[in-house]
Amino acid sequence: MADIGPASLTHRRVLKIAVPIVLANATIPLLGVADTGVVGQLGHAVPIGAVGIGAVIVTAIYWIFGFLRMGTTGLTSQALGAGDMPEVRALLVRALLTGLTGGLLLIVLQTPLTWAAFRISPASPEVEALARSYFAIRIYSAPAAISVFGMTGWLIAQERTRTVLLLQLWMNGLNVALDFWFVLGLGWGVDGVALATFLAEWSGLALGLMLCRAGWAQGAWRDRRRIFDLARLRRMLVVNADIMARSVLLQASFLSFLFLGAGLGDVTLAANQVLIQFVHITAYALDGFAFAAESLVGQAIGARMRSSLRRAAVLTSLWGGLIVVTLSVVFAATGRDVVALMTTSDAVRAEAGLYLVWLVAAPLIGIASWMLDGIFIGATRTRDMRIAMLISVAVYAVAVAVLLPALGNHGLWAALMVFFVARAVTLALRYPALEAAVREPLS
Repeated sequence: MADIGPASLTHRRVLKIAVPIVLANATIPLLGVADTGVVGQLGHAVPIGAVGIGAVIVTAIYWIFGFLRMGTTGLTSQALGAGDMPEVRALLVRALLTGLTGGLLLIVLQTPLTWAAFRISPASPEVEALARSYFAIRIYSAPAAISVFGMTGWLIAQERTRTVLLLQLWMNGLNVALDFWFVLGLGWGVDGVALATFLAEWSGLALGLMLCRAGWAQGAWRDRRRIFDLARLRRMLVVNADIMARSVLLQASFLSFLFLGAGLGDVTLAANQVLIQFVHITAYALDGFAFAAESLVGQAIGARMRSSLRRAAVLTSLWGGLIVVTLSVVFAATGRDVVALMTTSDAVRAEAGLYLVWLVAAPLIGIASWMLDGIFIGATRTRDMRIAMLISVAVYAVAVAVLLPALGNHGLWAALMVFFVARAVTLALRYPALEAAVREPLS
């Protein structure tokens, strides 16, 4: 059984979980820069657009399976807290089976998926042709990429975030190295970028299986009765379905923010696109502490220790709070300089400067919603999350309807802040019930 007593929940332990995740997340945007940079050396706009569109389409499709990472973390951490090691190992096998099955399904459905994607995101014939070629290569690594989601969740649940960092460094480092070789060395262009990612993702699966070898101990993968136990499969299905519904609503809200900004003019749209990157940076920084909450809260619930649950929630949130205060200060001090690096357009720079105040406020306003997400994922209170997100999206829609016509783009940013607050309030109202559901064992 994991050591989850209140005395064992220290600041050091939280940081040991969180810091490797923050570092791993820092490599994600660097990969996008490398993909774009190598094709940019070809001297043509079409390959850059093709890689951009192709990557967005593939990422969006893979993102549907993001529930596998979160659901696996919550369920595994609870099994670990309860000392049920056979179930911990079985959850890895279920996650891998789900990832492989989901990836194979995407390969089978690639033709309608490609058709739908380019109907939604039209491009010039030249860009579309190259993007289709990119997609046709990348889709064959779907089983590996989605399975890595599950392995990552399994490792986070056990506080093995250094292993997650190693896995991400390997995949992204190999990807970048192959980008340069295939594109600049061999001249394979857009197909070279896609092939580099294809090989990196399959190599990531191979390395992940080796790093998760404890999950195969004692022939766990052969325990079909436990792996395919209907009650456990049903619980996994419900948890993952709730998370997927919640995530789709969340993504739709952010997309609507960008689409509504498009209606305010090209300059405003570009400014919002630049500024939303600050929100993404905040999310990447907070992920480490939200993930720490998932692992520690889940273990506390599995061990039925209410005091440990509360301490895990408080400690991770304190560190999350320190991070957002730091980010707000940094954004206030350097925001205009960062915007100037991201765009050379004087008009976009000036427009972004008008709304930078919202990006200084966003980390402080959004902290509660991000941390409560981690707490509720660890507790697998996913029904509460789904209902809270439904309510929050409705509140956001009303805020947009009222504030956008009255205040323009300031109203749109204000509505996004209202959305953050609604997410926090709706989950905070359910937190007492989360604690009350933890019945400590009789001494």
